[in-house]
Amino acid sequence: MEFTTVLFYIFALLLVVSGLKVITSRNPVSSALFLVLAFFNAAAIWMLLQAEFLAILLVLVYVGAVMVLFLFVVMMLDINIDVLRKDFKRFVPMATLVGAIIVIETALILWHGYGATATALRDTTAAANGMADWSNTRLIGKVIYTDYIFAFEVAGLVLLVAIIAAIALTTSHKKDSKRQNISEQVKVRAQDRVRIVKMASEKTAATVAAEEAAAAAAAAADSAPAKNS
Repeated sequence: MEFTTVLFYIFALLLVVSGLKVITSRNPVSSALFLVLAFFNAAAIWMLLQAEFLAILLVLVYVGAVMVLFLFVVMMLDINIDVLRKDFKRFVPMATLVGAIIVIETALILWHGYGATATALRDTTAAANGMADWSNTRLIGKVIYTDYIFAFEVAGLVLLVAIIAAIALTTSHKKDSKRQNISEQVKVRAQDRVRIVKMASEKTAATVAAEEAAAAAAAAADSAPAKNS
């Protein structure tokens, strides 16, 4: 067995374990950190497959930007886990059905793309079209914007729907939702938020002792003329 094969099995095992921890961890911050670990292992597998561009893109975009944003949102919102897990069992059958459909579709795509292909895509199309010397990034761009342009546009539409859904969820008026009211913040006045209270200044022990000594000296000076008279 080659060394690269051993590395593949190690990274694949870590990827599966971290993926399971993402969905089984009770702490959302821990789930996000396990997802970061899964992304790193997936990037390592892509590096073994000589897909350097995809590996670097996964680390920079998802680990460096998206997951950091997820962590900030999770820690700032302080989500109540008990409320989220209250109706978990009710959605298990539908989630199982959707997961099974996704697994079947992925298996069919992999079988059609790899199981029925005897030679690599780069060895056939790239060599025939004079693209054998092209880099991985250039080949990926050409394939995405020619053969898979419809799927690429559909993916963009799905992301747009996800953005709209996220905005709708955050703007929903719930008792446990935390949000800012920009109009009220702009209209606020200083006298509504700041209250000036007059109080005596604090004095140290040395200051109090000096004032008492001065008062005693003044009292002694006042009593001395009275005795002389």
